[in-house]
Amino acid sequence: MVSFGPSSNYVGSNNQQRRRRPAGSKPEKPRRQNSFSRDIGHAAAETYLITRLTFTLLRYLGLGYRWISRLVALGCYAMLLLPGFLQVAYYYFFSSQVRRSVVYGDQPRNRLDLHFPTNNDGPKPVVVFVTGGAWIIGYKAWGSLLGRQLAERDIIVACLDYRNFPQGTISDMVKDVSQGISFVFNNIADYGGDPNRIYLMGQSAGAHISSCALLEQAVKESTGESISYNLLNLVDHCHNRGLYRSIFLSIMEGEESLPVFSPAVRIKDPSIRDASSLLPPIILFHGTSDYSIPSDASMAFADALQKVGAKPELVLYPGKSHTDLFLQDPLRGGKDDLFDHIIAAIHANDKEALAKDAMAPPRKRLVPEPLLRMARLISPF
Repeated sequence: MVSFGPSSNYVGSNNQQRRRRPAGSKPEKPRRQNSFSRDIGHAAAETYLITRLTFTLLRYLGLGYRWISRLVALGCYAMLLLPGFLQVAYYYFFSSQVRRSVVYGDQPRNRLDLHFPTNNDGPKPVVVFVTGGAWIIGYKAWGSLLGRQLAERDIIVACLDYRNFPQGTISDMVKDVSQGISFVFNNIADYGGDPNRIYLMGQSAGAHISSCALLEQAVKESTGESISYNLLNLVDHCHNRGLYRSIFLSIMEGEESLPVFSPAVRIKDPSIRDASSLLPPIILFHGTSDYSIPSDASMAFADALQKVGAKPELVLYPGKSHTDLFLQDPLRGGKDDLFDHIIAAIHANDKEALAKDAMAPPRKRLVPEPLLRMARLISPF
């Protein structure tokens, strides 16, 4: 299940590269395999890495007023939402239902977190989630709130980490995500997941990376070769919002690579037309008041997919911003249209699960309403 644009999500299932558990064996029960000393060592290593990469990134950014103003706004935004973030952090570090930093590859960021339901009464549907972060600040823990809430509905969530810029460029990110997805397909049965019900979901930059990875897999299967929707239209837009042209092009490996990593452009290539038939059903969710990635991007991508025979569905949320659907609304608790759509898509063919969903209690509010409204006003996204 992939989500495009902070509010744009895309749902699809795939049954490739899976390994089944031996007959008669039981799924591994979730457990906290992380010792305190291991956590400290891992945190120290990541702190060193992040510090070094931060200084490298600062050399790229210089003293541009746009990104500095957005950095300040990001700090204020995070402080306003801190009551909710602290509760999610406590769950992330201390819940027995979270297994952190499972290794899926040989790169420093090739780690994923697994969020488990409280019961293990049979194979569970699985969501592979790829976080956003402008290709620069993505981190697997950003998916903890989603992981917690989906786990409450009997869904296993695998939150993938991947190399960010400047540690890696777009091809590295796509490679990492593809490897993480393959790991889930090959191993999730050992953790109680159902390999026949795996969904890929991405948010913001994670949606773009996920779409690239999914299209690459389809191309590989159709031809035996490897190869935001249309990056060509986003260069100037991102520059005006603080992600300067030089940084954006460095992340995307130069202007000549933009068409390669623009799914809406790539899918139109006649040489890979057969790949479209291998794409899963896709749902794009987007807020109409998203100014970071305008909803026109999802509309154009849905149109491009439809023209090559894919089956996209586009859901627009009037008045929703880049962060409303993924942060403010979930932190608000109660009814959440995006969450309800995601659950309905995953449980579409499971009457028992749908009946449980209908009886589920309202989700708990994590942040007072005045703080949420102030955060929305100063959000840098």
